[in-house]
Amino acid sequence: MKIAYFDCFSGISGDMILGAILDLGVSLNDLKRELGKLKLSGYQLELKSTVKGVIRGSRLEIKLSSTSQPLRNLNHIQQIIDHSSLAASIKQPASHIFKRLAEAEAKVHGVKLEEVHFHETGAVDTIIDVVGAVAGLALLGIEQVVASPINVGGGMVDTQHGRLPVPAPATMELLTGVGVYSSGVDFELVTPTGAAIITGLAQDYGPYPAMRLAAVGYGAGDYNIEKLPNMLRIAVGEDCHDYLQDQLSVLETDIDDMNPEWYAWIMERAFEMGAVDVSLAPIYMKRNRPASRITLLSPPQLANALAELLLTESTSLGVRRYMVQRTKLQRQLEEVETGFGRIKLKVARINGKVKNIAPEYEDCKRVARKTGRPLKEVYQAAMAASGNVIS
Repeated sequence: MKIAYFDCFSGISGDMILGAILDLGVSLNDLKRELGKLKLSGYQLELKSTVKGVIRGSRLEIKLSSTSQPLRNLNHIQQIIDHSSLAASIKQPASHIFKRLAEAEAKVHGVKLEEVHFHETGAVDTIIDVVGAVAGLALLGIEQVVASPINVGGGMVDTQHGRLPVPAPATMELLTGVGVYSSGVDFELVTPTGAAIITGLAQDYGPYPAMRLAAVGYGAGDYNIEKLPNMLRIAVGEDCHDYLQDQLSVLETDIDDMNPEWYAWIMERAFEMGAVDVSLAPIYMKRNRPASRITLLSPPQLANALAELLLTESTSLGVRRYMVQRTKLQRQLEEVETGFGRIKLKVARINGKVKNIAPEYEDCKRVARKTGRPLKEVYQAAMAASGNVIS
């Protein structure tokens, strides 16, 4: 599993995240290509190498063609994301981050969700920061995000809402439940956008996880701070445990009054939105009434959206939700050449020894349809071609 560890010794902001991702080796052209799928105009991206304190890093500047931007609320931004050609695995986390950001702003200012406008964070800037962060981590192949306790700074900051304490109220709302501290610097080290991104993507918080370090990137903030380098450090590496562990949200609901034809649609939508697994099981409810239990395994950052899916698409009136710890084998995809064509295999190992081999079903189905051969014959050919021996 490829891990990204966010070392927030000097806080975190959207531009610092993008700078660190580019410093890790993602090309600016690749990032521009992903952001171009938004069909959002009126900006240019410029990457610079800079030094903060004594540390060199990368800074991505978003230059707007006009300082006058339209006021966009959550619905406007979600439409921009939904109508883009971005992959669903990028759309869903990005929309989730914006929803959390809007919910925090609505709560602290005492307004309705639809009344929140993203003028404070610059609308275009924020869209680039959020979508760019999600897309950039995908380009790096990151499977898990872990973050350190976050240095939030202190003092006061001037905003369009007036003079506010640091961290700003919306930032504090977003950081609820996360380890934070202040090193005594009177500066806003964590922006609402930065807080929304890291809390929307991180699956765990704490010290460096056990991993084989592969690369380190530094993303620079805009300002120079006297007491510490204004940098975000992201370390990337492979999990070096024989067994991998992560946290997942379990969402489940029991239904006894729904058209059974709808279950397949709900399960398909859940997978499209990023569910790790979906299952459907027959159960008996009160008065021995036959029913079905649908259960979703979800990355924590997608749990709200998937719970909403269940409540919207089914006849359920409520969804149970709890966290579980998952232990899994190290796995990787390998591709083999068979007499029928190339087929991917999922290979799981412990201490380098192969413990399980599973040909990818969709690959086998595609080849079986193309060649007219039985599916089981294609499956067996892939197993034979793997050359791996289960030990």
